[in-house]
Amino acid sequence: MADSSYFSSSSYSNASYGSLGRDALNLYFQYQTVLWTALLMAPIVATLLLPVVMLALVYISALYLKAYRYYYKMNGYTFTPKSWEAARSLIRYEIKGLENIPKEGPALIVFYHGAMPVDWYYLLANTILHRKRTISAVGDRFLFKVPAFDAIIDCFQIYPGTIDTCAEILKKGDLLAIAPGGVREALFGDETYPLIWGTRKGFAKVAMEAKVPIIPVFTENIREAFFTLSFGKKRLRSIYESTRIPLVPIYGGFPVKLRTFIGKPIEYDPSISPEKMAERVADKMKDMIKDHQKLPGSLSRSILERFTSLFKLKQS
Repeated sequence: MADSSYFSSSSYSNASYGSLGRDALNLYFQYQTVLWTALLMAPIVATLLLPVVMLALVYISALYLKAYRYYYKMNGYTFTPKSWEAARSLIRYEIKGLENIPKEGPALIVFYHGAMPVDWYYLLANTILHRKRTISAVGDRFLFKVPAFDAIIDCFQIYPGTIDTCAEILKKGDLLAIAPGGVREALFGDETYPLIWGTRKGFAKVAMEAKVPIIPVFTENIREAFFTLSFGKKRLRSIYESTRIPLVPIYGGFPVKLRTFIGKPIEYDPSISPEKMAERVADKMKDMIKDHQKLPGSLSRSILERFTSLFKLKQS
């Protein structure tokens, strides 16, 4: 006769193993659920955190500028050649037509506004280095409301976009840059590179009043360097139109090939109206986009162009 204790212990062991198996399986599924949820949420979290990180970096830059002014008095300090070469290797930025920016005398520079105008900083640096001139710029009104942003505004000579202020800068013989599309073009444009200028003619009125030429500027692949989140863009635009608060998240910093093209100056013509001048500039900008930008824009292609251009440069 079989021992009953044997059967009871055997059945207990089988039940224990079954329970352990179920627990292990449950833990595995829970782990997979958490893992996949984290992977799916990571891009969303990164997108939401990026504006905060970018704002923090802007404030760090402002603090650095204040310290720079205090210790170096804005002169007597230069970057070493090695740091310049490292920056060039990282960016591989090119500029075509720099000779179209005059070495003296006023001009109004009109440029296409990407999600982040990093091309503007590179153009400004090249103008200072090679044309021995600086360029003032028109900034959106919200910039002047950002706390502790005054150091950056002063450093980059950013001014509010009133016609009188802009005309005064040009009449003094300085260079002034403006993006007619402004925040709308920056945040609500896309890979087809539309001009979102609306009915803005103020830049043409400024040029006509100051009797200065207008120089169109466009940077290839600027919309592939940084992107704006497309989800909910219509709703965010309606919020912007009613509040003028730019809430669209920006992400990117991709190593694309950036090449800035500076067009021939559109000379002052007293025989035409500011409206006609604005149309002439817009048509020229559209032609530059058509000539220098593959449409629609592609992130993979623009990154590849960075390396193909380097290969061509080494061959030459």
